[in-house]
Amino acid sequence: MATAHNPRRRQLLMAATGVTALLTATGCGAADMSKQSSPYANVGGAKSVTLSVQSWVGAQANVAVAQYLLEHELGYHVDTVQVDEIPAWDALSQGRVDAILEDWGHPEQEQRYVKDKKTIASGGGLGVTGHIGWWVPKYFADKHPDVLNWKNLNKYAKTFKTAESGGKGQLLDGSPSYVTNDKALVKNLDLNYQIVFAGSESAQITQLKQFAKQKKPFLSYWYEPQWLFNQVPMEEVKLPKYTDKCASKGEKDPDSIDCAYPTTPLQKYLNADFAKEGGKAAAFLKKFHWTKKDQNQVSELIASDGMSAQDAAAKWVKAHPDVWKPWLR
Repeated sequence: MATAHNPRRRQLLMAATGVTALLTATGCGAADMSKQSSPYANVGGAKSVTLSVQSWVGAQANVAVAQYLLEHELGYHVDTVQVDEIPAWDALSQGRVDAILEDWGHPEQEQRYVKDKKTIASGGGLGVTGHIGWWVPKYFADKHPDVLNWKNLNKYAKTFKTAESGGKGQLLDGSPSYVTNDKALVKNLDLNYQIVFAGSESAQITQLKQFAKQKKPFLSYWYEPQWLFNQVPMEEVKLPKYTDKCASKGEKDPDSIDCAYPTTPLQKYLNADFAKEGGKAAAFLKKFHWTKKDQNQVSELIASDGMSAQDAAAKWVKAHPDVWKPWLR
């Protein structure tokens, strides 16, 4: 998220991300939902559900557990489609997918589809609060506590320099498709840093773990919830305080953003017709609500322990009936 992961929106001012998703389980690209839409999506009368999956592992954990319970407890066929954040809203509006289980905040899409067109309905909160920021490893922050104030970052630019950062300090980001404010922040805060993209959440995790293994300093875009904190403790660099005024300015001109990312309660969204006519599946997805700890447990099983998403979901479901049984009532 994240994500990540995700790891979301320009006013998230985000990513998550939050936070991109893939067209296939392993490939990247622009989403073409006319080709990628599920044959099971929104089929009248059929016990089938199609879920949108974002690329960060926290979002994958949500879908894995929802899919497992829909199939094993409610008898539905579940299909999943991986698609980028913004195209996912289009697909949801058109009924090509039935639900998005982790949205980090896209106010323009919410206004267009939920409030104006009314083709998408709120599915309620996920129960997890998302936050994006810049992070350094705890082992570095313990020795250099002043690095946790953005005003001192230029002092450490040479320390964070890499072969890829062109003589400047490196700010490590994930996928280029994530919606982030980092370019604007580097420019507007007059920081001597170069954004370097790892390429994906998994590639970024690999890089961060390698830095940590060697006890090297790093500065990275990162997000909560994310299981990697369990293995690589990190401390957040305090950027200029997030304000509604900054957010409003950023919505009009994303290049003007000069404040921290907000803290965002993550939301679920359903296709409006599915929300009304989706029966037990829709009711279940509206009740799906868990904690950061729950999500991180499943995420770590997938991303660190090498389990398949379905095996990780099965293990979590077996151990936590007290959490998920109320979702079925």
